[in-house]
Amino acid sequence: MGCRGWDHLFASGYTGGVVNEFIVKAGGEPVNFLTSNNWFRGLIVSQSIWKEAGWGTIIFLAALSGIDPQLYEAAVVDGANRWRQIWHITLPAIRSTILIMLILRLGHVLDNGFEQIFLMLNATTYEVGDVFETYVYREGLVGGNYSYTTAVGLFKSVVGLIMVVMANRLAKRFGRRECTDETISPIRGRNIQGH
Repeated sequence: MGCRGWDHLFASGYTGGVVNEFIVKAGGEPVNFLTSNNWFRGLIVSQSIWKEAGWGTIIFLAALSGIDPQLYEAAVVDGANRWRQIWHITLPAIRSTILIMLILRLGHVLDNGFEQIFLMLNATTYEVGDVFETYVYREGLVGGNYSYTTAVGLFKSVVGLIMVVMANRLAKRFGRRECTDETISPIRGRNIQGH
C-alpha cells in the first residue's frame, strides 16, 4: 500500500478516510492524522513495517525451513520445552541469517526512504518530518546549494559504511557456529520440563 493508500485510510475533512469515518461512527471526533506532528512518526514507522515485513518473512522462513526436524525431535525426547528448543536449536541455526540481515539493514539505517517521507510531508509536519533526504532535496535541488548537500550526503554514506564495517567485525567475532548436537547438549541431563 503506497502513501496515497494511507491517505485514503487516514484522511480527514469532508472526504474523511476509513479510520476517521470509523471514529465518527463510534461517536468520536475526527483526528487529523496526516497533518499532526504527534501522528507523523507513527504513520511513517507503521508504513515502514508494512513495507519491509514481507521481505524479512521470506528470508527467515527460508532459513527456518533449512533446520533439521530431527534436532527438534531429539530435544523433545530430552525433555526440552518450546522455549529451550528456540534458544538451543532455532536461534543457533539461523544465526548466520540474522547476522547477514543485520549487516544489510545497517547499511541503510540512515535511509528513511525519500519518496515515502516526501509524499507524507506537508507544511504542518516539517518540524518532525524533515530528514536527511528531504533536507538535501530542499537545500540542494531547490536551493541550489550543491556543494554543501553533496557533503551532507557523503557524510551520511561514510557513517553507513562505518556501521557496516563494525557490524561485519562483530559478526566475525561471533563466528559461524552451526546448530549441531553440541548446541542442544545443555538440555541433556537436566529436568527442564518445569521451566
